[in-house]
Amino acid sequence: MSTPPPPHWSAPTPQPAYGEPALNGFALASLLVGLLCLPPLGVVFAIVALVQIARKGERGRGLAITGLAVSLVMTLVLVLVTDRVAGRLFDRLDTIQQFEGVEGELTPADDMRAGDCFNVPGGDLFAESPFIYRIACTEVHEGEVTSSTRFAGRAFPGGPELRRAATQACWKAQDAYAMDTWALPSYADMFYFAPSRESWSGGDRRLLCVIGTADEDHRGSLRKDAGMLKPEQVAFLRVMNEADLAMGGEPEEAIDEALPRYLDWARAVDVALAAEGSLLDGAKERPELAGPARAQLKEVEAARAGWQRAARATKPAAFQDAWDEASGALSVETEKALRGAYGLATTVPDWLADQSGGGSAGSAGAAGAAAWRAGEDTAR
Repeated sequence: MSTPPPPHWSAPTPQPAYGEPALNGFALASLLVGLLCLPPLGVVFAIVALVQIARKGERGRGLAITGLAVSLVMTLVLVLVTDRVAGRLFDRLDTIQQFEGVEGELTPADDMRAGDCFNVPGGDLFAESPFIYRIACTEVHEGEVTSSTRFAGRAFPGGPELRRAATQACWKAQDAYAMDTWALPSYADMFYFAPSRESWSGGDRRLLCVIGTADEDHRGSLRKDAGMLKPEQVAFLRVMNEADLAMGGEPEEAIDEALPRYLDWARAVDVALAAEGSLLDGAKERPELAGPARAQLKEVEAARAGWQRAARATKPAAFQDAWDEASGALSVETEKALRGAYGLATTVPDWLADQSGGGSAGSAGAAGAAAWRAGEDTAR
């Protein structure tokens, strides 16, 4: 008789766990990766998290959605920034390749000094940030540096103020570098390269003043400063150039809109002409200068009387009348004779010959107006 086997007891059925569902790791990773390092990978992690959460019932759906949104936004920002940077890089590379045949050695603007000559791609001296190729002044070149300085201050002064400051500084630099302004060729103009608002924020403060000669194949330096002239020539040219610079400081507004500024201008011109008159008063005692110096002095005194009346004007019309009288008191022919007596250039510049009625003072300002760098916030 056999013994029946003991009864088999089945294992108890597992009871469901009712604890809190686990947090999906991809949900948290999507937010961190999208925010901190690789947004496109954050998008992938967020999608994986949403699929797993739906299948496994895990926690983190809101976190995954947030990670997806953040990753998409950061990916868009990354694409825009990359496109902008790449565009600028390729533009500059294209420019370098396009003009790699420019004569000279590519040189940073900060390394350029007064007396250096250079070329720019396409001869474009109006370019905001040109590539500068330094070259010997004995070779054909398109620009010659008259000064290299830096703006002071931390805050960007604004486009109009920066242009005014750069214009005044560069006219003074050119007058000191090429003192005999009548000796400059007709195709020579004043230019400058100044910081833009964007480059200023990056620390750029360089102001590069230039005589541009891009319109002709020009060789040789235009430098004729105080060290290359006789003392009496230097003294004469200084007062003449100061008078020109003062006359070129005419306010931009209409007289009836800014009469006080015009009155200040008239006083400044009178001061400059007074210095010229003082020099001429001494020069008239020298036999070789006597005749031309006396003639010029007579005209300067007449012009000063007109400017003094302008400075006392109480109405725009009275100022205009005095201004016209003062401007008509100075003649080109008288200045031409005086410059010849000093042994300086006597070829009347085109910009002065074109003026009806003549007048030496202010001619430099009128001549260079078209050449002033108007750059949106400039050149560099």
